[in-house]
Amino acid sequence: MVEHTRDTSELARALNAAVGGEVDFSAAARALTTMDASNYRRVPVGVVAPRDADDVAAALEVCRRHGVPVVPRGGGTSIAGQATGTGVVLDFTRHMNTILHVDPEAGTALVQPGVVLDRLQHAVRPHGLVFGPDPSTHSRCTLGGMIGNNSCGAHSVAWGTTADNVRDLSVVTYSGTRHHLARGRQPGSTPPGLAELVDGSLALLRTGFPAGLPRRISGYALDALLPENGVDLARAFCGSEGTLAVLTEATVRLVDAPAARALAVLGYPDESAAAEAAAGLLPHGPLTVEGMAEDLVPTGHGLPRGGAWLFVETGGATPAEAKGRAERIVRAADALDGTVVDDPAAMRVLWRVREDASGTATRMPDGGEAWPGWEDCAVPPARLGAYLREFRALLAEHGLRGTPYGHFGDGCIHVRIDFDLLTDDGVRRFRAFSEQIADLVVAHGGSLSGEHGDGQARAELLPKMYGDELVALFGRFKDVWDPAGGMNPGMLVRPHPLDAGLRFAVLPDRPVDVVFGYPHDGGDFAGAVRRCVGVAKCRTTQAAAGGGVMCPSYRATGEEQHSTRGRARLLHEMLAGEVVTGGWRSTEVRDALDLCLSCKGCRSDCPVGVDMATYKAEFLHHHYAGRRRPAAHYAMGRLPQWLRFAAPLAPAVNALGRVRPLAALAKRIGGIAPERDLPRLAPQTFRGWLRGPMGERAEVLREGRTAVLWPDTFTDHLSPSVGRAAVRVMEAADIGIVLPPGRVCCGITYVSTGQLDRARKVMRHTLDVMEPLLELDVPVVVLEPSCAAALKTDLPELLGDDPRSARLAATVRTFAQALEECAPDWTPPHIGRPVAGQTHCHQHAVLGDAAERRLREKAGLNGELSGGCCGLAGNFGFERGHYEVSVACAEDQLLPAVRSAATGAELLADGFSCRTQLDQLAGRRARHLAEVLAEGLVAR
Repeated sequence: MVEHTRDTSELARALNAAVGGEVDFSAAARALTTMDASNYRRVPVGVVAPRDADDVAAALEVCRRHGVPVVPRGGGTSIAGQATGTGVVLDFTRHMNTILHVDPEAGTALVQPGVVLDRLQHAVRPHGLVFGPDPSTHSRCTLGGMIGNNSCGAHSVAWGTTADNVRDLSVVTYSGTRHHLARGRQPGSTPPGLAELVDGSLALLRTGFPAGLPRRISGYALDALLPENGVDLARAFCGSEGTLAVLTEATVRLVDAPAARALAVLGYPDESAAAEAAAGLLPHGPLTVEGMAEDLVPTGHGLPRGGAWLFVETGGATPAEAKGRAERIVRAADALDGTVVDDPAAMRVLWRVREDASGTATRMPDGGEAWPGWEDCAVPPARLGAYLREFRALLAEHGLRGTPYGHFGDGCIHVRIDFDLLTDDGVRRFRAFSEQIADLVVAHGGSLSGEHGDGQARAELLPKMYGDELVALFGRFKDVWDPAGGMNPGMLVRPHPLDAGLRFAVLPDRPVDVVFGYPHDGGDFAGAVRRCVGVAKCRTTQAAAGGGVMCPSYRATGEEQHSTRGRARLLHEMLAGEVVTGGWRSTEVRDALDLCLSCKGCRSDCPVGVDMATYKAEFLHHHYAGRRRPAAHYAMGRLPQWLRFAAPLAPAVNALGRVRPLAALAKRIGGIAPERDLPRLAPQTFRGWLRGPMGERAEVLREGRTAVLWPDTFTDHLSPSVGRAAVRVMEAADIGIVLPPGRVCCGITYVSTGQLDRARKVMRHTLDVMEPLLELDVPVVVLEPSCAAALKTDLPELLGDDPRSARLAATVRTFAQALEECAPDWTPPHIGRPVAGQTHCHQHAVLGDAAERRLREKAGLNGELSGGCCGLAGNFGFERGHYEVSVACAEDQLLPAVRSAATGAELLADGFSCRTQLDQLAGRRARHLAEVLAEGLVAR
């Protein structure tokens, strides 16, 4: 086996000289690739992003000369540890990500290894074709990774595994030779000695592999090299996990996509009953037979009666044909209940629940952590029900919990288990359970891996499945391809122990001192960072994300360090202190978080609820403690106090702001992007306007129809027209309005810039002012979504020691929520116009927009608002150096939606930032929903 060179600087210089792509040996690059989606962590010496096959060969030659191993890596979503290593990581997502050719007639596509699956699907969809394998990570996994792991996905019952859909492959070995792998022996297509190895082991190859197992992914597929199987070299390479050679191109098979689909949803008493029924549905020719139990399904799911369900997808040439096939399955199934879903939007919602399970399953119902490690074994489908019952019994015997789900039609089960991987006793139990469950799988004729490969997590246990003789043959097969042992050592053959290199071992033993309460993570910042298991849903494009918010900065830059996962990895390494050594003063973490918009999209869109906005605020608080902050933190982070000072001088301030040299000077001093226009201050504040009709007193309370109207900073000083409109609408709805008796502030600008001591001080003052009103137990109407979200989340998480914070948070309502709650019988004016615009990212993440949708529908405001983030995001888009990313974020969803809006459409944006972004980038005026309704009141 190759050994590491200690002086990596010489290696880096040699790679830079030989390779046209990027070579990055920085602490940040290494930290970002220490982990995949598994339990394991290994620190690489550097990262290379090759531009083409010649770059790959050159990088391999340099690494071989220096005795450094190589790990090919795609999306980094592997669950068994095979995308981690201590050598050089070859990152194929930057450059070698091109679809080179699509041949609709032949039904094939030629792709590079870094092509994301959804990009291929999008490219071939106009031809009525699809690539059959579709793992739940389809929006970010790469074809190279799928080939390396022999990935499968939900549709394998119809279209097979990746190995079933590969025609030929081009690869480069660690020794520098290039091979074209296809079916049949061809001169020069194989390394020397391979034919002799196969010919000398025919009996073992014919008897050593379990039969009747559609999801046998474990080990090398050496039986594909048997003469009766066509000596299929490409198939044998699939599932080799980067241990044999580096893939540079692949020709994959495409299949005809059904013109229409429908979904039969079948309810069963429990998962074992669902599992036993799955095999009986296969003769009906379904596209999928997926299973999951109630502990992974959100409340209010609307599924048929039962404690577990099968999702059985059917296809057809017409919607009626697909629906008819699904109806026949419902009639034929012996289920408690069943229904057919044929609305595409409703089907997407159900599939999203299933696809997010790899993340949501990492949190138990009581908030406990659960991990991969025994993630995806497979047994013959007819044995699945019996296996699950014994699996549950073994879990109970070890005092463990897990939630099985997955590809029931193929007998493949996914499960995250609440292993204690933080203590020595817990790790010992993890090993003991793994050994015993492997015996159970083998007893049922199964495979230790049914989808994600062996990597480090299961490779040590392969002798239980295959026996020592066949496992030894795997080692000889590896040596034929890679005699120096430079390709991904420690994976699949001669593996690292399954309990070595666990990623949790490097984290602090005791909770670090933090300001936020992290109530969902036991107050432990390391526990919060551990939430990121690496499934990388944040590494998606807008189309793949289905209009969600997460992660706008990644969509703008395409850089791993600007994804939620990348930032979480850097925070993990900051806590570990091995690669990122600066602690809270880390420049690597600071630079990665600099482009975090604090949109809170990850709080809702991430399957495990990573909240990077909170982590960023926490980091900035510590990073700048006792140090000078960026100018923008003083200018915009303390915006509420500057606006209060400037309010009496608003006309003069606005006039000075129109003088270009003065405006440019103010922006330079304040750290504001020169491309931005300074917002205009309102000549009269909202509170000033209110003093006339209402004074500082509360109205007579109306039972069940009273609300506190929150005068947030943005409404008060920058857009009082929104507040005036809200008052008119609330009065029309006969809602009594109560004003806070003094100055209040949610603290959002202080939080977003990490000035948490000031935020807590401001929030405590707010609670003092609001305390008398909390006794009224009435809704608090907050017109600005970012302020409402801050009161809902940041306030109780920063002041968890003050019971008033939870009481105030519980009363916060959006404008539409308050109308619905306080005036359920009120009929809004009929506007009768189409709408365009954006749902505020904080509203999407924290508050939800169901009430807004219902109110718009009642008012005849038809159409959908875009998702995503506007890109201004409070102070972010105003800060110097952020303008280009801010514009790119707006171009992701908001600006295209506005440009394509129907003539006469009403532009809606409840957030001040969203309205400002539209004004400055598109020259379009958007309005708060309250303004539109108030205008309608005048008209009717």
